[in-house]
Amino acid sequence: MEKMVAFCGIICTDCKAFIATQENDDAKRRDVAEAWSKTFGMEIKPEEINCDGCLTEDGRHINYCSICEIRKCGMEKGVKNCAYCNDYKCEKLTRFFEHAPEAKKTLEEIRKQLHKT
Repeated sequence: MEKMVAFCGIICTDCKAFIATQENDDAKRRDVAEAWSKTFGMEIKPEEINCDGCLTEDGRHINYCSICEIRKCGMEKGVKNCAYCNDYKCEKLTRFFEHAPEAKKTLEEIRKQLHKT
């Protein structure tokens, strides 16, 4: 499967929720729901763990995707991900990177490749 990078730089295809969905594995959904419930301090049910990746418009998404400012912005601008955006790195991304430094690293690598050409 080709790697899918979300607008924010998270690699969707490496995400445990994405994997559980693509494999249609309820045990993995339970594991993700339990882990995320602890991490985020809220109840997440296994049946809420369904995601086809951030970039899909009509696919299944985790509930947060419907309110994600980064995803909404990327969709409106029609960019492949935020590394391709003229406004990189905006305030939304900068705040997000405080909690997800691996996402920043992914987008920075993509930007390096873009500027080589």
